[in-house]
Amino acid sequence: MNNNTNNTAAPALAAGLTHTSTLTVTDNLTAQVMGSGDMPVLATPAMIALMENAAMLAVAPALQQGDTTVGTLMNATHDRPSPVGATVEATATLTAVEGRKLTFDIQAHDAQGQLIGTATHHRVIVTRDRFLSRVK
Repeated sequence: MNNNTNNTAAPALAAGLTHTSTLTVTDNLTAQVMGSGDMPVLATPAMIALMENAAMLAVAPALQQGDTTVGTLMNATHDRPSPVGATVEATATLTAVEGRKLTFDIQAHDAQGQLIGTATHHRVIVTRDRFLSRVK
């Protein structure tokens, strides 16, 4: 008998897991403020952080308790600008699981559906406590 009160089982850690994260471009997320450029548009580092967030959340429900993921590689393009006030979303799809190494394809779009950036991203599964103990 299963004593789990949650009726939804955690998804298996397998290719196909996906998540979409969304942000609204604010002054604090512009290249001018973040220091990655001098234009009042979405900074590439902010777009990459959104992409990483989508990848992290795509697999989070499938991880064992106490585990998380950390990014190890990001190969991204940022192809279109997004002005302050624009809504941007990044959708990450898990494409490969090789032991603890996870590979994602990520696409970022604006509210009009225009592709603004793409990425291939690697994350590694780590045990949170063990990882943090090495940082100290």
